[in-house]
Amino acid sequence: MRATVIYAPKDIRIQEVPDPQITEPGDAIVRVTHACICGSDLWAYQGVAGREPGQRIGHEFLGVVEAVGPGVATLRPGQTVVAPFVWSDGTCEFCREGLQTSCPVGGFWGQVGSDGGQGEAVRVPVADGTLVALPDGLDDATLVKVLALADVMSTGHHAARAAGARPGATVAVVGDGAVGLCGVLAARRLGAERIIALGRHASRTAIARRFGATDVIAERGDEAIAAVQELTGGTGAHAVIEAVGTEESMRTAIGAARDGGFVGYVGVPHGGPAGVEIGQMFDRNVGLRGGVAPARAYIPELLADVLAGTLDASPVFDMSVGLAGVPQGYAAMNDRSALKVLIRP
Repeated sequence: MRATVIYAPKDIRIQEVPDPQITEPGDAIVRVTHACICGSDLWAYQGVAGREPGQRIGHEFLGVVEAVGPGVATLRPGQTVVAPFVWSDGTCEFCREGLQTSCPVGGFWGQVGSDGGQGEAVRVPVADGTLVALPDGLDDATLVKVLALADVMSTGHHAARAAGARPGATVAVVGDGAVGLCGVLAARRLGAERIIALGRHASRTAIARRFGATDVIAERGDEAIAAVQELTGGTGAHAVIEAVGTEESMRTAIGAARDGGFVGYVGVPHGGPAGVEIGQMFDRNVGLRGGVAPARAYIPELLADVLAGTLDASPVFDMSVGLAGVPQGYAAMNDRSALKVLIRP
């Protein structure tokens, strides 16, 4: 089969690799119908995050079950399923608590020795605990909406919850990438009264407005903090979503928070220290929560809204390619001519 592999910074290739095989009783083989490129994939593409030459890449996909191992009890060939970006057994104490990202037998698609989601098929370990079965007969447009739940929509939801987005609250969102935009959508879903999106790319802030942003701030750093303060009468936002992962973005998020507020951070840390100023946070009672989103815990809840027609993050996909076009998709996201690239293998 064909799959996406990375050899070096900006060296993404589509090449023939062995077909996935059932190796453990709990495995399933999923034929991928929809996948995408994540902003966090760009850190490997840019050389910020290390990868071994020839390592698989990609962690967001859905498709059709082709085969299951003898230990799989809840899935059958022919079912359409969506995979969260981390596999997990569903039975350990962390999984039972809704923190599947800490499952001791879990892992990330594309890690050394595993299949990546940007390929024709994937071996899924502990399939019963990992995959979420979808209703039969969903059309392509609905499947694209569901694909967003594999990572970015679930991650935006995680950030909004961690930040304390709630009815009547003011929420500020630092970052206008796909996760930040999904954070806007999540804050609206959770009932926030005012949502301030921090971003300077017109095409992205237009999506933020569509997703529920009431205000847009183009400034960065101290100027962005001052603008949030001005919009909120000098108090700041009750909840702030940090969806970038740099020192500047974290400082901005903490500075934009209201005293007693929370920052929900989901931006993958990169490019330097986190920028957390404990003294400032202590003095102002600002809390910090977040981390890797347990998408498997959130997908059933969010899927119900997708199927009901009340949740649609699909506008973040603004470019579509076949598998052969994946290298061009990475280049487009890297130069910001694309927000998030949809892949139809």
